[in-house]
Amino acid sequence: MKAYKDMSKEELNSLHTELKAQFEKLKAAGISLDMSRGKPGTDQLELSTPMLDVLTSTSTFKGEDNVDFRNYGILDGTKEAKKLFAELMECPVDHVMIYGNSSLNIEYDLISRAMIHGIAGNTPWCKLDKVKFLCPVPGYDRHFAITESFGIEMINIPMDENGPDMDMVEQYVNNDPAVKGIWNVPKYTNPAGIVYSDEVVRRFANLKPAAPDFRIFWDNAYCIHHLYPDNKAQMLNIVDECEKAGNPDIYYQFCSTSKVSFPGAGVSALISSPTNIAEVKKHFTIQTIGHDKLNQIRHVRFFKDAAGVHAHMEKHAAILRPKFEAVLDTLEKELGGLEIGTWNKPLGGYFIAFDTIEGCAKRVVGLCKEAGVVMTPAGSTYPYKNDPKDTSIRIAPTLPSAEELKKACEVFVLCVKLASVEKYMNM
Repeated sequence: MKAYKDMSKEELNSLHTELKAQFEKLKAAGISLDMSRGKPGTDQLELSTPMLDVLTSTSTFKGEDNVDFRNYGILDGTKEAKKLFAELMECPVDHVMIYGNSSLNIEYDLISRAMIHGIAGNTPWCKLDKVKFLCPVPGYDRHFAITESFGIEMINIPMDENGPDMDMVEQYVNNDPAVKGIWNVPKYTNPAGIVYSDEVVRRFANLKPAAPDFRIFWDNAYCIHHLYPDNKAQMLNIVDECEKAGNPDIYYQFCSTSKVSFPGAGVSALISSPTNIAEVKKHFTIQTIGHDKLNQIRHVRFFKDAAGVHAHMEKHAAILRPKFEAVLDTLEKELGGLEIGTWNKPLGGYFIAFDTIEGCAKRVVGLCKEAGVVMTPAGSTYPYKNDPKDTSIRIAPTLPSAEELKKACEVFVLCVKLASVEKYMNM
């Protein structure tokens, strides 16, 4: 079939009638699927279920520090957990602080603390006339929700296959003291699956901020989430590069086991310079008496070391790879050559980014919902949920079963076709 943009009005009208009939048939099938979030499937959760047997009433509850894990103490995490995360993230142990189940919680706390107390002795952000944050797009909706909740002005930074537009980043960061931070998911970005190039990482490390309290928020959520164990994307280490650049305090890095073990019951970590860690700990002594050490040691004893984590992730990849490939194969088979959409082919992460023709994303997602498939709301991958071209859609293929995913793909491609035909008919 030829590209929709090359069809005559008569051809478009005929195609619209045909697609509309198919759509009504799908609606009548009573499909009910939720693909709105990147949740692991049940088969993935089963991989970590044996972890629940690691600790029993007869277990040893003391570790290297000879502190009873069942009691108070060890504010910044057990020594064993810090060693595991240091090995996993390839950084010194004194750069690691262990938290609870969510890296998003760490990020929220850091922004909140900066607003109320300031960073490194600088003016609290709440006392400033203007605070700005840079937001590479498309990006992670929950990041944008944090900064929006504090009234921080968000600025779109476009991305290409290498990462954010660093000319634009440097222009803002190096010249505007109101710019206090930038969100990043640097490896297998959410949702586009981009891996930051060496040049991009180095340019981040070598930023010369006009604001002394500027920080890079480096959410390395998918750094070990490879889909192809024999083709793992490589990326420079932000810790090493910032040290080399003489900017050791410019970054906060985040990671967790949320999609490695149990979402909502994993372990997260802040990776940063000893100076930044010390500042966080100073406030932390007031905020909490420490996180769940039993969960920390449960994870350590289950995975043992970084090699154990990587072996576990290969099991995840074996489950996820066919799902991603099924979606990509359907997109290519049904939409290839029609010039009504483009999509990425990620090597890792949890999402597939799809771009419709301009002005169609909301219509596609709306049609999908009407047919029984709930997707992430169009626009969510942009600050304020405002995608200026209305093109960005995030596909989350991880939760549905193979059969459910097949149905969801059928609905999605049909809705893309229908929305695109409508667009051209009205041009």
